[in-house]
Amino acid sequence: MKALAAAALVLFGLPALAQATQEAKPLEPGREALAIPYEKYTLPNGLEVILSVDRKLPIVSVNLWYHVGAYHEQPGRTGFAHLFEHMMFQGSRNVADDVHISMLEQLGATDLNGTTSFDRTNYFETVPTHHLETALWMESDRMGFLLDALTPEKLATQKEVVKNERRQGTEAAPYGLAQEEAWHALFPLPHPYHGSVIGSMKDLDAATVDDVKDFFRKWYAPSNATLAVVGDFDVAKTKALIEKYFGSLPSHPKPTKPQVAPVKHTKPVVIRFEERVATLPLLSIQWLTPGYFENGDATADVLATVLGTGKASRLYRRLVLEKQLAQSVTVAQQSQGAQSVFSIDVTARPGVSTDALLKEVDAVLEDVRKNGLTPEEIQRARTRIDTRMLAGLQSIGGFGGKADVLQSYNHFVGEPSYVAQDLARYESVTPEAVKQFTRDTLRPDARVILHAVPAPRKQAPAESKERH
Repeated sequence: MKALAAAALVLFGLPALAQATQEAKPLEPGREALAIPYEKYTLPNGLEVILSVDRKLPIVSVNLWYHVGAYHEQPGRTGFAHLFEHMMFQGSRNVADDVHISMLEQLGATDLNGTTSFDRTNYFETVPTHHLETALWMESDRMGFLLDALTPEKLATQKEVVKNERRQGTEAAPYGLAQEEAWHALFPLPHPYHGSVIGSMKDLDAATVDDVKDFFRKWYAPSNATLAVVGDFDVAKTKALIEKYFGSLPSHPKPTKPQVAPVKHTKPVVIRFEERVATLPLLSIQWLTPGYFENGDATADVLATVLGTGKASRLYRRLVLEKQLAQSVTVAQQSQGAQSVFSIDVTARPGVSTDALLKEVDAVLEDVRKNGLTPEEIQRARTRIDTRMLAGLQSIGGFGGKADVLQSYNHFVGEPSYVAQDLARYESVTPEAVKQFTRDTLRPDARVILHAVPAPRKQAPAESKERH
């Protein structure tokens, strides 16, 4: 195996690291156990590096974040960041076409994947410690030499793969096109959140080899990436490997993040969409809320949990259990870098209209505006959120694992070990804060209301009538 032989030729040495290192800040008394020890430094070419030793198992996670997502795309050129999520597995100068995944799997890699959001793109794998070098080499090869292997044929193939993914995930999915229309209304052009992460068919068809090369050169430079290595590894040898494989990649200026004015809705947007796939009506209500880690973001998260998580939640209890108007209820605070989205999705039972659901949801929200939540509800929500956040830290890699958590905090607040401070945000949420948030932000005149209703002949047979 040519690639593995090349990786085995590394010679350890002391890299010329002229940059200062940063370590975790001391936490307040009582929170020390939540600290994640790490070291952070920057290579001369701009690549950020985060190292965190965890010796529970002889494995190590390699996690690379590129600070580019759908937010950084241009109108008419949507879907590029996600397209590269596919292209990055198609081969580079020293890795043959379509073998990136199989090579790592042969080494015993797990948690191997790539994901794209509006704010970033990441690639990660967990390997046995003695294969760390190969994982680093393969990540560096596609960072430095992906374009050497890019051909019109490979681009065309991956465009078709992505278009098929879009067909399955949006166009042929229940409520997919309806939710996309609501999203467009929530973020009107030219806001970069307007387009979906996967892009549009028109933009994907229009993407040329030169377009994607320009996008890669701008956003996939070392100066716009952060490498995290977490697990059981030798720090000095790993620094030498990182210098060897990444330090020689050329430096480029760090690209400038687009500056976009926040969107503000001053009157409700009502969309009535004829749903063509699902057979039950869906009511979806969405508001723009503060960005990730801004004041109000944690409050929104607590409120979403109280309203829609579990059978004891307010909306589930009222709509599904007591009045039996709904099949399901989902409430979420989708935290994002620029602006977040608070959403309530309710799927009706057969024979129930979305207008009836809206009346019930508004009654619950009005009660929160007047009376707030109880301290017990807030405490239960905090416990759920704490459990969810801390459970991910049991793993060093994969979705929500320690490497991913370090990267996420570094990306959004510049401090990798921010978990204690993050949890502290939720401890400051009070009944009065939730009441104020619901009054000021979840306003009836500042929302997008989607009624996705199948044509009568396509609706599931009615089993019951609306109950009031």
